Amino acid sequence: MLKTQVRPSRDLRNHYAEVAKTVSESDHVIITNNGRGEMVLINMDMFSKFEEFLHQQHIYSELQKSKASLDAPDVVLHDAEDVFDRLEQRLTARGL
Repeated sequence: MLKTQVRPSRDLRNHYAEVAKTVSESDHVIITNNGRGEMVLINMDMFSKFEEFLHQQHIYSELQKSKASLDAPDVVLHDAEDVFDRLEQRLTARGL
């Protein structure tokens, strides 16, 4: 279960050390301005986990796009061995 704290934005200015301690002890702190949620503060460990999650989501999304593109009628797949054989033939023909 997440531990949530809610603090007004003025506490960032007037009680920064206390807010920083709260962030380190809680999962996150919601900062409000005029009673409305404005931002969320999280500690560095949680931020690192969030970044890793976003990175994994991005990779998954790109893999899904690649998988979907395989269904296109104009996509031709080549065996890796065939590709290397063709490259070797071209390089040999050029004397490399």
